[in-house]
Amino acid sequence: MPDADLVLEGGGVKGLGTAGAVMGLLDAGYRFQRVAGTSVGAVAACFAAAGADSARFRDIVGRLDLSRVPDRRVPLPLISESVTLVARRGAYAGNWIRKFLLRELGDLGVRTFADLRREDDGDDPALATPDHRYKLVVLATDVTHGRLLRLPWDYELFGLDPDDQLVADAVRMSLSIPFYFEPCTLTSRGTGEKATIVDGGVLSNFAIEIFDRTDGQQPRWPTFGVRLLPDLPAGLGDLVPFYGAPMLPTVRLLEQVVATALVGHDQTHLDRPGVRERTMTVDTSGTSITEFGIGGRKRADLIERGETTARDFLRRWNGAHP
Repeated sequence: MPDADLVLEGGGVKGLGTAGAVMGLLDAGYRFQRVAGTSVGAVAACFAAAGADSARFRDIVGRLDLSRVPDRRVPLPLISESVTLVARRGAYAGNWIRKFLLRELGDLGVRTFADLRREDDGDDPALATPDHRYKLVVLATDVTHGRLLRLPWDYELFGLDPDDQLVADAVRMSLSIPFYFEPCTLTSRGTGEKATIVDGGVLSNFAIEIFDRTDGQQPRWPTFGVRLLPDLPAGLGDLVPFYGAPMLPTVRLLEQVVATALVGHDQTHLDRPGVRERTMTVDTSGTSITEFGIGGRKRADLIERGETTARDFLRRWNGAHP
């Protein structure tokens, strides 16, 4: 059974394609040593890190009722979103997906990050410290301090023991699309200061380099990446609402600035030698990031596209390492 590390990009509902790709890799016999993910990529990542096989993964995805993900605090469309956005800084509560994660992870025997610890003497020394020895890394953004959080690695910044933190809470933080879902908070144990946490994609939507060795040694297994968004400028339509409609040049520039802020860093890293060779991109065109009312046929098509992408990637993969 071949080993691999796995890094999964965020992309909202497009993440059905990620699920398909992960199942395709599992069907090919791969076992994931470590998994990192941002936003919806964190959802797939937590189940992969928890050891779900392809059949279990498919069952979990089947139970994921996307129409319930944007959960209103009161059953009054538009009014609820408007009030909640003003009062809580996000249109939707995000409670349903957290409860879903708690239940499904619990069924896999995972509650806190202590359940995802790993011990491997062959790890890069930079990843062999106690606070880095986990199967899962979730990316989130601390907008209070302007920094990227790699959870559970960075819980120490708040004086928190990673082993005590709920995996579902970390994934929910990474899912906090700004203004769409209510942001989360982390409180420093030492000072009591509260930090506002939003979607990891604000600073790093595809951290393909996160497990790369820094000690000059050859990797023992590959890191595979799964992307959902095409390169800019082709990918602008997937990131910016109403892209292509007539707009003032100033508004168009603002769109481009926001899109570049979201994916520019990751896109630049993709051009480093050996990175694109280990990255597969699922064609998710025609699906919006927030299309939570997606129909059954379209949903199945996205999953199948992911599975096909993984199979095609493995046929072409040449064993490239960074």
